[in-house]
Amino acid sequence: MFTITGYSVELVKDPFGILSGKRYEFILDIEVEEDDELYSEQGLYVRVIYGVDGDQASIVKHEIFERTTEQLLDFELEDDELEAVKAFCDEHVGEA
Repeated sequence: MFTITGYSVELVKDPFGILSGKRYEFILDIEVEEDDELYSEQGLYVRVIYGVDGDQASIVKHEIFERTTEQLLDFELEDDELEAVKAFCDEHVGEA
């Protein structure tokens, strides 16, 4: 598991109106314990595309990056981590 230490959120513009609902991009700074396989001394962040369509909201896509190198890591978040990220996004989506 990880701890979210900082974040930013912004509305993703859809100039052609192709997507239903709205999409938001969250950048979540995370701190991971050293014994976790995801741990990196460089620091990590998760880029989340979060979709809201009416009363339905979900994580459309997520990617994990190493902070200093901007390298995309080939890891997926576990189910409990995804639930925590979704709850965080639910709480902060109104700030975009």
